[in-house]
Amino acid sequence: MIKVSEEAKQKITNLMGEEGYNVKNHFVRVGVKSGGCSGLSYDLNFDQAQNDEDKLFEDNEVKIVINKSSFLYLIGTTLEYSGGLNGKGFVFNNPNAERTCGCGESFSL
Repeated sequence: MIKVSEEAKQKITNLMGEEGYNVKNHFVRVGVKSGGCSGLSYDLNFDQAQNDEDKLFEDNEVKIVINKSSFLYLIGTTLEYSGGLNGKGFVFNNPNAERTCGCGESFSL
C-alpha cells in the first residue's frame, strides 16, 4: 500500500484539474523503471484506465494504481510533496530502498 500525505494530495488534486483529470474518477499511476543514478527510478503519471494486472489503492482520497512488476518495490511507501524555495516536488519515502540518490528520484535495493 502507498500512503499519500496531505501536501501531496493537495498538489495532485491541483495538477489533475489543470490537466483535465478528476481526482474522484481518475488515478495516479506510480511505477518503478530501470534508470537513474541509483539503478531504479520512480515513475508518476495520471491515468484513467486500470489494467487487469494493476493493483488499486486509495489513501487520503487519492486513487493510486501500481502495475504488478512495480508493486513489491513500493510496499509501504509514502508519497509526499515538498514545496518552497528548496522544495523538490514529489518525494517518495520508500522503506524498501537501501540507497537513494541525492535528488531522491532514484533508488536501489
